[in-house]
Amino acid sequence: MKQKRWGVFFILFAVISLVLAGCGDDDDDGGDTTTTEAGGDSGDNGDSGSSGDLKVGMVFDVGGKGDKSFNDSAFKGLTEAAEEFDVEVRELEPDAEGSNREALMRQLADEGYGLIIGVGFAFAEVMPAIVADYPDTEFAIVDSVVEADNVASLVFAEHEGSFLVGAIAAQKSEAGHIGFVGGVETQLIQKFEAGFVAGAKAVNPDIVVDVKYITPDGDFSGFADPARGKTVAAGLYAGGADIVYHAAGQSGNGVIEAAVEADALVIGVDSNQYLSASPEAQPHILTSMLKRVDVAVFNTIEAWVNGEFTAGTSLFSLENDGVGFATDGDLIVDVDAINELRDQIVAGEIEVPTEP
Repeated sequence: MKQKRWGVFFILFAVISLVLAGCGDDDDDGGDTTTTEAGGDSGDNGDSGSSGDLKVGMVFDVGGKGDKSFNDSAFKGLTEAAEEFDVEVRELEPDAEGSNREALMRQLADEGYGLIIGVGFAFAEVMPAIVADYPDTEFAIVDSVVEADNVASLVFAEHEGSFLVGAIAAQKSEAGHIGFVGGVETQLIQKFEAGFVAGAKAVNPDIVVDVKYITPDGDFSGFADPARGKTVAAGLYAGGADIVYHAAGQSGNGVIEAAVEADALVIGVDSNQYLSASPEAQPHILTSMLKRVDVAVFNTIEAWVNGEFTAGTSLFSLENDGVGFATDGDLIVDVDAINELRDQIVAGEIEVPTEP
C-alpha cells in the first residue's frame, strides 16, 4: 500500500513539474522578425534595463531603414536617444505600399509603447483615429500636422534649405542648366522644388531648371524605386542639366548613380549623403540639403523622457538650424555668399515660396 502511495505521489510530482515548465514558456512569443530593437543592454524582451515604462516605438515611411536619407535620419535620432536615455526602442517598417501603417502603430500602442513616432506625412491619414483610441499614449508625426492633445507634429521649412542648395547649384553650374527629381508629386515635395528653383534664379535669373517627378500624388512607390530614380535623372543629365537635386527618399540612390555615370553633379537631401556615399560617388555630391529629422526625433524623445512632452506643432527652419546645407567635399563655389542668403531669409528680407 505504501508503495502505491509513493507511486501516485511521483506521478503527480512529474505532472506538476511539466505544467510549471509549460507556464515558463508562455513568456517567449518566438520573437518578431519584422522588427529591430536599438539601445544598449537590452534583455530578451527588448527592455533597456532602466525602466519598463520608457518604451519608444517608431514606424518608418515606405523605403524603410537603409534609404540613406529621410528614414535613416529619423533612425539616427531614435538610436541616439536610446543611447542617451537608456530607453527601450523598437522600429517597424511598413509594406511597399505603406498599407499597414495603421496596423503597425496600433501594434506598438497595444504593446505598451508610451511614445510612438510616425515617420512621414502619409501617417496623417491614419493617426487621427489611432490617437483617439489611445488617449493615454503620446504620439509624434514627422512632416505633417495632426491636431490632438496627445500628438506632437514635427514640420520643417524644406523650402528654405532648398533655396540655399538651389543657389549653390546656380553658382556651380557651367551649363546654366540644372534639374530637380521629386519622388512623389505631393504638396510637401513641391516645397522642395519651389525653394530650389527660387534659390537658383536668385543667383542666375536665366538658369534653366528641368523638373521631373517619379510618380504622381497617391503613388508612394516613387520614394522607394532607385531604378526609376536613376532613369529619370539620366534623362535630365542627357537633356543638358549638369547638376540634379533630388527629394526622392530611397529613389535618390538611383539619382546619385546616374550622376556618377554621367560624370555630373548631384545634390542630396535630408541626410548628409556625402558621408554615406561610396568613394566613387563622393566626388559627384555637390552638397546635401540637411533636414534635421534626427534632431526633431531626439528632442521629442528627450522631452517625453523628462515628462515635458508637449502636443502641438514644432517648426524646424533655418532660424533654429532645423534645415541647412552640407559643405563636405569642398565643391561649393562661395560658402560665404550662401550664408549671406541664409541670414537674409532668417531676417525676413527674402521670402521663399512654398509652391512652384
